[in-house]
Amino acid sequence: MSVDVAYAELGRILLDRTPLNAVLQRVAELARDCVPGADEASVTLVQGRRATSVAFTGNLAVQLDERQYELGFGPCMDAAMSGQTITISNTAEGDRAYPGFSEVAARAGVRATLSVGLAVPGRTVGALNLYDTHGQSVLTAQSQEVATVFAGHAAIALTNALAVESTRELAEQLQRAMASRAVIEQAKGIIAVQRGVSPEQAFALLSRRSQDSNRKLAELAGEVVEAVAQGRDTGW
Repeated sequence: MSVDVAYAELGRILLDRTPLNAVLQRVAELARDCVPGADEASVTLVQGRRATSVAFTGNLAVQLDERQYELGFGPCMDAAMSGQTITISNTAEGDRAYPGFSEVAARAGVRATLSVGLAVPGRTVGALNLYDTHGQSVLTAQSQEVATVFAGHAAIALTNALAVESTRELAEQLQRAMASRAVIEQAKGIIAVQRGVSPEQAFALLSRRSQDSNRKLAELAGEVVEAVAQGRDTGW
């Protein structure tokens, strides 16, 4: 796949309402297909100090990523945390910074690795990890240039997807909050009628029972509404 085609598809991902997991998987696949020398690819995302492989093109990529997580450090983790580009040029000869990981990668058939931080202004999202099983072509100037530019586009796509996901989550939380409030209002009305008190007094009674029983207000309100719907005694 040409770089231009890959960039065009990334642009469409930004515009489409694509689920986050699909965005992440496509980022990994496009990276493998458009960066010269890349045989396997993965995407590492960072949450606090925790790194996780959220997409990968094959078992080799995710196994090597997870090995780094077990060790507590490695090129993909460091790239994800720092936003920098980190390479291992020859795993068979070992690497001074990552000797343990180099040995594991060499045994798995990987000759060279390239990890590029997915950074946006003021924030590092994670890393794009590329594994070369045939030689060192993934580390040529051309490959690194393409990978770096691609990582910039990928970071924007990921950030956009994460923002959309956060917006959806917020909307769901608001919907749940509104639904809970509606149930509480219904319960207030029921208790007010059954106890012959004002809605404000009914809410105070419901709140006091919530505190005394150490149960959520919405949960108790839901039981009151459900009891009335089923023709049972509400307990009030």
